[in-house]
Amino acid sequence: MHIKRDPSPNFNARRAPIDMLVLHYTGMESGEAAIARLKDPAAAVSSHYLVREDGVILQMVAERDRAWHAGVARWQGDDDLNSRSIGIEIVNGGHDFRLADGGLPPFPRPQIAAVISLCGAILTRHPIPQSRIVGHSDIAPDRKSDPGEHFPWQELAAHGIGIWPPVAPAGGGETLIGRGLGRGETGTPVETLQRQLSTIGYILDGTGLYDEQMERVVLAFQRRWLPEWLTGQADLSTLARIGQIAGLHGPR
Repeated sequence: MHIKRDPSPNFNARRAPIDMLVLHYTGMESGEAAIARLKDPAAAVSSHYLVREDGVILQMVAERDRAWHAGVARWQGDDDLNSRSIGIEIVNGGHDFRLADGGLPPFPRPQIAAVISLCGAILTRHPIPQSRIVGHSDIAPDRKSDPGEHFPWQELAAHGIGIWPPVAPAGGGETLIGRGLGRGETGTPVETLQRQLSTIGYILDGTGLYDEQMERVVLAFQRRWLPEWLTGQADLSTLARIGQIAGLHGPR
């Protein structure tokens, strides 16, 4: 693991102990553009680390300090996640800078190997629960979609970084009948689904209504744990996977 120092002036003092790890993609045209922004005082954004496509890691803010990467975000009842987390930016154009065919740009193998090594080292230094290793889209589902459905969360989990279910659910069961749930629906099934999503960590109003907020949260869940099915609708497979992940999270 090769780490270089490239300091950003954009940081301040933490207000809480470190207990989260947040992964992002840069979502810019190039790594150089992302680095310039993360070092620009006027931009008022930063991260602790940036991982280039070739696997080189830049440390931009010391882990003891509060980098400005999460923005307005919440998880498992907490806010001010910048104070609680270490942020890693991964150079990738993401949804805003796609390939010529419209697909999402891949994460090169040296880059993912470096991300895995870096995360593993961070977890040896800080008591971060697996349920608090998240993507930006998990903690800010109303405005963020990174690190994207193309990010290899399952591979990271195989190295002890984050949660992934051992077997994909088939769907079914007494609470999973019919076509699933979608926008405008109400009642006990929606309330149950909201409780499960809250158990995982997503912040919901808990209205019992499958509204636009609920749709965005379900979409964020799908980006992370069901990337082949990005609808925002809770079909039977999504319901089964949500129940499975909620069972793996539980109380921290």
